Amino acid sequence: MTRVKRGVETRRKHKKIFKATKGFRGLAQKTVKRAKQAAAKAGQNAYVGRKLRKRDMRSLWITRINAAVRAEDLSYSRFMYGLLKAKVAVDRKILADLAVNNPKVFKKFIETAKAEL
Repeated sequence: MTRVKRGVETRRKHKKIFKATKGFRGLAQKTVKRAKQAAAKAGQNAYVGRKLRKRDMRSLWITRINAAVRAEDLSYSRFMYGLLKAKVAVDRKILADLAVNNPKVFKKFIETAKAEL
């Protein structure tokens, strides 16, 4: 049986790991074992971060809507309840965008919610 040397394949795998850890500091970039661990941890953090970003964005939308609604002497919860009763199906992302970029249209939503309360 012939002998198989695996240097080329090993080098290819190592280069792949080092490419993933480019910009990391210290041994997390230079040595294969630490770089492999750092890349795995970075992947875990990225996965969790994608979930947290959704939570953070929803929180930001609610804060923006609340700030715009409070200027009209209404609370966020009463506003959302008024929209629910009026059967207005607009999500928080759109409402927050309207509150920031188009206050006149948002004011109509506030009036609709107030009318239902």
